[in-house]
Amino acid sequence: MLKKLALAAGTVLFAANLMAATPAKAPHVLLDTTNGQIEIELDPVKAPISTKNFLEYVDSGFYTNTIFHRVIPGFMAQGGGFTQQMQQKDTKAPIKNEASNGLHNVRGTLSMARTSNPDSATSQFFINVADNAFLDPGRDAGYAVFAKVVKGMDVVDIIVNSQTTTKQGMQNVPVDPVIIKSAKRID
Repeated sequence: MLKKLALAAGTVLFAANLMAATPAKAPHVLLDTTNGQIEIELDPVKAPISTKNFLEYVDSGFYTNTIFHRVIPGFMAQGGGFTQQMQQKDTKAPIKNEASNGLHNVRGTLSMARTSNPDSATSQFFINVADNAFLDPGRDAGYAVFAKVVKGMDVVDIIVNSQTTTKQGMQNVPVDPVIIKSAKRID
């Protein structure tokens, strides 16, 4: 009986150690746009606040029918806050900037957009299409990287190279709206 108990305890401890050593799979989100699909992988370990915030917007359907409202070739594509009519959507409260998380603004990463106040990010994000080290923490607080494109960077390149105009006082707005038709978690 004692041997069986010891064997069972050993098995439980082994299984617990195995589970602890196996990291949880990072969440993936599929952005379905009018230009194609973009799959992103979030980093809840290094960017827990930004990841939680982004997923709450995804899960609520917030990003459906928002647009990429600012695209600059060789820099980034920004979206997640405006409708096709250039109306800014109501957001949740801003989150704390976690730009000092060790992730860098390199090509293919997603970062939280913000105002000059470092802790002002809400729903808007941008996808870097170049290595933008000047957006990392340094002279100012930086921009928090929280995800990376794992499929569809060719779609991002099409989006960022859209013909642009000035619309309702905003520059670099695609002439033909680039709509996020949906944003959903995928396995």
